[in-house]
Formats: sequence, structure tokens, C-alpha cells
Amino acid sequence: MTPRATYRFQFHKDFPFARAEALLPYLDRLGISHVYASPITTAAAGSMHGYDVIDPTRINPELGGDKAFRSLAEAARARGMGVIIDIVPNHMGVAGGGNRWWNDVLTHGEASRFARFFDIDWSRKLVLPILGDPLRKVLAEGQIAVEHRDGCAEIVAYGEHRLPIRDEDQDDAETQDIAALVDRQHYRLASWRVSNDELNWRRFFTINDLAGLRVEDDQVFEETHRLYFRLYEEGLIDGVRIDHVDGLTDPIGYCRKLRARFDAIAPDDRSHAYIVVEKILAAEEPMGDDWGVDGTSGYDFMEEVSALLHAPEGTRPLAELWAHQSGRSDQFAPEELQARQDLLAWQFAGQLDQCVAAFASLTASTSELDGAITTPMLRRAIERLLWVFPVYRTYGPDAPATDAAIRKIARKRVDPHLPPGEAFVVDQILDWLAGSGPGERERQKEAIRRFQQLSAPIAAKAVEDTAFYRHATLLSRNDVGFDAGRLSLSIAAFHERMRGRAERFPLAMLTTATHDHKRGEDVRARLAVLSAMPEDWRRQVEAWRTQTLDLAEGIDPADWYMLIQTLVGAWPEPDNLGDFAERIAAWQEKALREAKLRSSWEAPDTDYEARCNHFAQVLIDGDEGAVFREGMAALLRRIGPAAQANSLVQVALRYTVPGVPDCYQGTEFADLSLVDPDNRRPVDYAAREAALAEGRVSKQMLIAGLLDIRRRHPDMFTHGTYHPLAVTGHARDRVIAFQRRQGDAVLTCVFGMRLEPLMDERGVVDWRDTAVAWDRDTIRMDTLLADGPVWYALRT
Repeated sequence: MTPRATYRFQFHKDFPFARAEALLPYLDRLGISHVYASPITTAAAGSMHGYDVIDPTRINPELGGDKAFRSLAEAARARGMGVIIDIVPNHMGVAGGGNRWWNDVLTHGEASRFARFFDIDWSRKLVLPILGDPLRKVLAEGQIAVEHRDGCAEIVAYGEHRLPIRDEDQDDAETQDIAALVDRQHYRLASWRVSNDELNWRRFFTINDLAGLRVEDDQVFEETHRLYFRLYEEGLIDGVRIDHVDGLTDPIGYCRKLRARFDAIAPDDRSHAYIVVEKILAAEEPMGDDWGVDGTSGYDFMEEVSALLHAPEGTRPLAELWAHQSGRSDQFAPEELQARQDLLAWQFAGQLDQCVAAFASLTASTSELDGAITTPMLRRAIERLLWVFPVYRTYGPDAPATDAAIRKIARKRVDPHLPPGEAFVVDQILDWLAGSGPGERERQKEAIRRFQQLSAPIAAKAVEDTAFYRHATLLSRNDVGFDAGRLSLSIAAFHERMRGRAERFPLAMLTTATHDHKRGEDVRARLAVLSAMPEDWRRQVEAWRTQTLDLAEGIDPADWYMLIQTLVGAWPEPDNLGDFAERIAAWQEKALREAKLRSSWEAPDTDYEARCNHFAQVLIDGDEGAVFREGMAALLRRIGPAAQANSLVQVALRYTVPGVPDCYQGTEFADLSLVDPDNRRPVDYAAREAALAEGRVSKQMLIAGLLDIRRRHPDMFTHGTYHPLAVTGHARDRVIAFQRRQGDAVLTCVFGMRLEPLMDERGVVDWRDTAVAWDRDTIRMDTLLADGPVWYALRT
């Protein structure tokens, strides 16, 4: 069954399958067709997200196991609903000793039958960077011992890290010299500080607890996916969302293989499996339509609708305000470049070494290049390409046509950074990435793989987890998959993208909130209002700066301004202020450490963090923050109607444009969450059930109303066309209008946005001569949008 609308649940031990099953009647009344589950396979004990999978062959017993999942799926099916699940093919959790495959590798080394499952360089011992200090010091302090558990001897570090011992050392492990015993194992214990430089196995981004899987190997693919195929064959799931597809060796080949396997086991009366991929697309990067998937999991739509809500007139003034307040660049590009340079040098040196070595081996395999390209030349070329690479990755060596444009952009961007006389080295590398060029084919494939599996994490960590915390023209434009260098998207450009969706990916997922977002959808919608009133916002910021100058002594102005924006975006209703200061403190700690300028995860400056947190707490509830709070209350009263309009339009677009809309858990109410774990807090479903029954929350009722149309006319949304409507008048850039058509069914949508400049103090919009034209009629906006920013009508 193809999903009509999904609802994302974050499962963990305190929210197991049984809780979701109890909520099925509510989801059904709301109009949801499918539960969209976070990873259901066995994860590390106590995992709150499920992406640290330790056993992909078994449903997580902490969530209720196979029996409870089957009960959920069957209960959904009985209501005409279904389930899709999040799967994690790229990596496994290897911390805590619970992963039997990883433990077998540690026990038997390269001889383990699971050694091929992980991406390990066996030219030296497997490096385990779990120690707080160098091994010699830890041994001298007596922090490593041998203990027995379940009849087996284990090496125990710090009383918590339990590591298996080789079979041949089991009998007399406790009587052996501990240093000699440790030295004989198939792994090398090391300080966590060496992981960035010396790790010889692929990890997920910079997380030492997650080891990369080799699903390109047929055996690994089958063993890690057997459970998913069984669940699909039994009718318990209708499809999957693939986590971090760009981390794989061959994403396109993997997706095609997955599609073929699902198709092969589908009964004759089943529609094809629903498959979407978590993929970050660059601003103008097309998604290939030959992958065998239904599209992405929706970050691209989240970016498009967010940019649409921002007013273009804020672009220059807000950039100048950021530069003035922070003393940093008014452009995002320099911050991204510096972050890429920092991360490549600081956290990916080991992977870079392996990538360079692979290209050096390739170079050495051809006489044409013998003596012409040195290893240092290769390093410089690879480094500089990674500094400027325009997308997460390419997809060679059998490169699709879309890769050519990427390589062309990369070549142009890298040119200013190249040493004199070394451009030919970059040209040769790009040639290899295209699948051509000299050298042995297998060495070429390995070199390309190394580059592609390095370019993706560099992009993610440098942009989303570093530069987004250093640059803040407007924080609503800094989120997963966003182009922070662009504040706004024109209505015409948005229409063009939606027409493209209808033609190429009518079933791609549409989301505006996820478990990974940095700011909730309504935080972004509220901050977007500021783009339409940049001068008034500047005056407010300058007033607050003057008022808080003494309170903010010793706080970097950039950190001050990011905090102010965050408070404006996330400030809750007065009766919800109870834990707001604690939530902001958690956000601020993460923001400061991710920025890596005044603090970091590796070397936290707790004094500076405490100073920032104290300042935030004073603003939120301290006596000295009273004047600030008066200004905050006045600002929120002013922008409230426009923020509410943005919020409702964001919802309306999600449920009317081409694609399958997803509602992230709880966001049918206002979503003023911050970055994880704040966006994974428990949801009050009793309140949501009561509100739906009473019809008193406008956002929730808008979702229910549009999902009712989707339930009655599903073909209009899966196969229907998308037609922009012309808007005229002085406020034409504040209205988006279009029709969805399928046969005799026509849904006309007219939504007002970026409305703050048109509103009076009561929130009433001055539409004047603005009108929309369709079916040879011209209808004035003050008629259509007299009662709110969202109007739609169905004709059958």
C-alpha cells in the first residue's frame, strides 16, 4: 500500500510499539495512512534513537520485540493503515560490547567471518580509541584488568569497556602480564585523541561508536537486510526510508538492488515497496530518477518551503546586521570554506591519508604518470577539492550524467586554491572520478570510493555541524539540507520545483520537521517574519544590545546575537517557561561546542559556557532581564499574526503539493523545539487527542482537513498535475496560488505569506488590489483570505 500521509514516531524503551498501537485510532482520525517508524532493529542498550544498531537481524526487545511489532502492524492493517520503517545500512553501533559481529572481529581479527562486514584496513591492527590517555599511562595506573564473564576472560578498561580476548589466550589470561596480553590481541587500545589521525576503519562521520558496514558485499547485504525482506513479504511493512544513503560505497547500485529484492518477493496483488532515501541535495543538485526509489525523505522540501517563507528584501540588511553585530563575514561562503579546512585537518586526517594513499597506488599503477605526480601533489589536490566540493558526493566510477556538471563546478571553484603548476593533478583526479583515466580498474574504484566516502562527511560536518553554528544571518536558514547562502526563494522558482516533483517524484516525502532538525518548524516560521521587517528588527537588536551590554560582558558578540535569535524563535507561551532556561542551556552548550571557536567537545571551555548560560537565564527569568522580557513580549505580540500565517502556510503546502506528507511526532501542535535531544522530548498525546475531538487547534485542524481531502481523492495527489495560478496587484509577492488536478477533481489553493508589512496592529492584512485568476475569473484576495492566510476549495 502506497503511503498517503505518514506520521513519524521516535521509538525507544519509554515509547515502545505498544504506545504507538494505542495511538492508531488518533492517527486514523487525523487522516494518517502510515506509521513511519524510527529504526526498529536491536540497538545499543537504552538507545533513544535506534541508529546505533547492534543486531540488524532482530527487532529490538526494548521496543517490544517481534511480537509487539507484529501487533502494531496488524492493528494498523486492520484500519487500512500501514507501516514504513527507517533502516540503517551504512553503519552499526560498536560501543558497550553488545555487538556480537564486532566482538567476533575483535576476537578473531581478519579471520573472523564478520571481518568482511566492516570497512577495516587490515594492514595493521584494528585501532580502538577508547582510552582517556595513552596505553602506557593507563596500564601504569592499573586501569586495565582481566575479568571473567559467562565463562570467558575479557579485558576490562576503566571497569566499563569490556573487550574479548583471543581464543588462544583464554586459558591463562589472568596469569599473564597484562601489557603483553593486550599487545597480542587483534586490536590496539589507544587514546581517543588519536582517532582522527590513526583510525583504520571507517566510522560514521566522527563518531567512534559507529563502524561503517560494507553492504556492497552481497553476503553483508543479505544478512543485514534479511529481516526487512521478511517483514515486507509478510505484509508487516510497506516500505523503508534509507538512512544516510550517501555513506555507502555505491548508493545507486544499493538502491537498485534493494528495489529488485523487494519487487521479487512482492505478492502479485501488492503495489511496489515505498522507498525513500535520506539524501542532502545541494541548491541546484538534481536527484537522479534512475535510482529505483520514490525520492528523498524530504530535507529538500523543508529547504524549499523555508526559503519561500522568507522575504527577499531582508537579504542585504540582515547580512549587514550579522556582520555588524558579530564582526564576522556577511557571506556564508567564507565560513563554509574555513570550516571545511578546519574539519579536514582536525577530524578527518586519517581518512584523508587513506584516500591519498589509494590515489598514490592508482598513480603508481600506470607508467604514463610515473614521476609526474607525487604523493604530496595528490594530497594538495584532494584537500583543495574537498574544500570546495559543491555536493555531498559523486556516484562513479560508472558515473551518471549528473556527475559531469558537479565535476565542472568543482574544477572552477578549486582553481583559486591550487598551487602554481598543479592544476593538471586536479584534472587527473576529476578524470578518475568520471570513470576514465589511466591505471588499474580495481585501484581506480578503490580510490574513487575513498574520495566519495570522505567528501560526504566533510560536507555534513563542516557545513551543518560547524559553519551553521558560526554564521547566523538568520538562524531559520541554518538547518539540515539548507542553503544558508540564500535567504529567500521566489514564488516562480518554488512553482517550478513543485512541477518538477509532480513529473519526477510524485511520491517523495514532504517534511518540515525531523528528528535531526536544528530548529522546529514553527521556530523557523517565526524567525522568517524578521526577513520582512529588517529595519525594525535591526532597531530592536541594537536596543537589546545596549540594554544588555553589562550583563553580556565577556560574551562573544556573535554568540550573543545567536542567543537573541534563538530566544525570539523558541520563546514559549508564559505558562510553558518552566524548563525553558534549561532547554536553552543545553542548546547553547551544543552550539558553542559545534562551532569549535570558543569551546568544543574535545576541549570544553566550561567557564565560558557557564557565563553564556547565566546570561541566558537572566534574560529568561532574572530580575535584571525584566526590560529585555518587556521588549520580547512586545515583539512577539507584533510578529505573532505573521508567524502564525507562516506556520499555517507551511503546513498547507506540505499537505497539498506533490509528494507524501510526513508529520513529525507532536508537531500537529506548535513546534518550538531546538536541536536534539530537545526535538525528541516526550509528546503529550492526550492533549492532542482531546484537541482533535474538540477542533480547537488551528494547525491540527488544517492537517485533518487537508488529509480528509487526500483520503477521499488520493489519485489527485499521487498522479495529479500541479498548475500555478497568476496573482496580480501590489502584494502579489505575498501570495502563492496553484491548483492540483486529476480528472474532474480540482483543488485550488491560495495562501498568504511574508505578511508582516501588510498587517495592522490587529493582524488584519491590507490586500487592496491583490487578486488571483483562474477559470477566466479574477477573485480579490481580501475575499479569499478574509478569515486567514490559508484558503482552499475542492471541485469534483
